[in-house]
Amino acid sequence: MKMKHNKKRNSAFIFEVLIRELTKSIIEKDNNKKKIIISLIKENFKNNTILSRDLELYKALLDTRGVNRDVAEKLMFECRMQRCTIDQKQLFLEQGKLINKINKYISKNAFSTFVPNYRNIATAYQIFDSRTKTKKRVLLENQLILQMIGNDKKENHLLESIDNLTLRTFIKNFNQKYNGDLIKEQRELLNVYISAFSDNGSELCVFLNEEITRLKKIIKQSLELKEIKRDAQMLEKTQKILEILNNTSKRPVDGNFVEDILKIQNLVKEINQ
Repeated sequence: MKMKHNKKRNSAFIFEVLIRELTKSIIEKDNNKKKIIISLIKENFKNNTILSRDLELYKALLDTRGVNRDVAEKLMFECRMQRCTIDQKQLFLEQGKLINKINKYISKNAFSTFVPNYRNIATAYQIFDSRTKTKKRVLLENQLILQMIGNDKKENHLLESIDNLTLRTFIKNFNQKYNGDLIKEQRELLNVYISAFSDNGSELCVFLNEEITRLKKIIKQSLELKEIKRDAQMLEKTQKILEILNNTSKRPVDGNFVEDILKIQNLVKEINQ
C-alpha cells in the first residue's frame, strides 16, 4: 500500500503555511491576523524548540545546493541520524497543538495553501518517516542528493510546470463553472495570483490595487446608465457589486476572493460592450 504524505505532520510544510499566511495578512493589512501568526512562529519555531529542531533538518536537505556528492550523502546521513534523536511522541503533540491553533485562529483552509516546494517537502517527510520501505527511501534520498549537487535550473523549471498546471486547472474549473472563455483581464489576474506564492505577493498587491480601482470606476459610471437606473433590480445588484469592491481590503486574498473579482471583470466586459 502506498504511504500517504501527511502534510499536517510535516514541520516544514506547517512553517511554509504560516509564512504564506503571514504574507497574505500583510498584503490584506490584517494586523490582528499578522500578530497572531508572528506569535505562533515565535512560540513554536524559536531556537531549541522541538519544531525548530525538526524544521532545521528539513531545511538542511531542502536548501543545500552546489555541494559534491560526498558532502550531500554525508549531510543526508547526518540529518537522518539527528532526526532519530527527536522524541517523536513529543513532536506529534507539539504539531497537534500548533495545528489546532492554526485551525482556530487563522483558518482550517490554511493547510490548502499552495506551497511551490511541496514535492520536495513531501519527499523529505518520507525519507524521515520510519515506515518508508528501504528501497523507496534510497530512491527518494538519491532524488534529493541530485538536487543538492546540482543547480536550481531544473527545480525552477519544475516550479514553473507546477504553476502552469495549477493555473490551467483553475482556468479549466472556472470555464466549466461559468461556461465561457476567460478574457484578457481575467487571465492576467489568475497569472498574478498563482505567481504570488513565489514572489511574496508583491506583484499581486499592485495588480489588485489597480484592477479594483478600474472596476470601481466602471461600476460607478454604470449607475448612471438609463438601463440600470430604470430597473430597480439591476440597480440594487450593481450597488451590491460596488459594495463588494469597496470591502475587498477586509477580505483574505483566497480562491473565493479571486473568483468574485473574475465575475466582476466579466460583468464589466458586458457593460463596456
